[in-house]
Amino acid sequence: MTSENDSMQSALWAKWRSVADLYHALFTGLALTVVTRRGTREAAEFMFRVFRRQQQERFLQGLKKLGIDHLPPAVAAAQYHYLSNWIGGVHVEYMYENDRKAWIRYPPPRWAWKGTAICGIPGEVSQAMLRGWHANNGVALGNLKLGFVCTKQSVDGQDGLEGYYYEYDHPLELDARLVFARHLEAPLFDLKTAPALPVDSWPKPRLEKAYRNYAMEYVKTAAPVLVQLFGPEDAGYLLHITGKLIGMQYFDELAQALGQTRGGAKEFASFLAALFETQDDAAEISQSGGVFEIRQQSWRLMADVADFHPACTRVLEGLFEGLASGCGRHIPVRLRQAKGSRPPYIWEIG
Repeated sequence: MTSENDSMQSALWAKWRSVADLYHALFTGLALTVVTRRGTREAAEFMFRVFRRQQQERFLQGLKKLGIDHLPPAVAAAQYHYLSNWIGGVHVEYMYENDRKAWIRYPPPRWAWKGTAICGIPGEVSQAMLRGWHANNGVALGNLKLGFVCTKQSVDGQDGLEGYYYEYDHPLELDARLVFARHLEAPLFDLKTAPALPVDSWPKPRLEKAYRNYAMEYVKTAAPVLVQLFGPEDAGYLLHITGKLIGMQYFDELAQALGQTRGGAKEFASFLAALFETQDDAAEISQSGGVFEIRQQSWRLMADVADFHPACTRVLEGLFEGLASGCGRHIPVRLRQAKGSRPPYIWEIG
């Protein structure tokens, strides 16, 4: 019985990881869509707002969850990036120098810009990510002496994104909280001296779910940010086209992980029901003639987003249309949206 339970648990974790890969690609795709359709300046603003929003919502709470909120500011900030990103499957390194100086390094391959995507990300977009999060950790901690010094950027052709948190002797003005020192290089990483998560409070099941949620959270942040930045019409288009393109590219590997197959409307309805279950969303499926109806009772990803706008659902419409195209040709997907834009959503397949 234990062996059977272990097998079922491993299968569930594999499904979670496949969903993480899908949302990882969706977030990277949104960044590339804004770069190619709106330009570098607006893409940088988008990235800044995404990472600033995440930083404001998660940094201080995350320090407590990780049990590192008692550390000196520079050390706590660097360890946060090391541990939180490690949970999400991001390649990351941490090097302590002293209580006022601690390094963080993201070696290749870069998680955010997976594969060939890195070729489409301008340096300004990477800098905006640092301005949005890393440069604001001191402010969040109530310590205006803490800044971030960036020494390398992968997208500029250097061998990683790296830099160090440093606590100065004086408060920093806004433009001094992120500076560049390309002539410096991080010390070597030593895993034996790196911090580790407490095993008792971070067992394997919690880590696996956190791995899935890590990627999904980026889309949760990005969708409302797009709407606020570009307005519902333009943002809706960007969300829809990105979702559709990513869905077409990722159906095969996601279907394999979920135990689903290519086919027609019946197979796609079964696939969609499996996807909802893996995302922890409640859904009911019924059939009338050749049309399958899926009643999506919840969208947990967006359930607690205070500035949720109906345009955010465009990312789901595009994603499901793209996944349907990957499943088989000419599988119509229609959304009957509930009044007020919150679930339940009715999806008609076929």
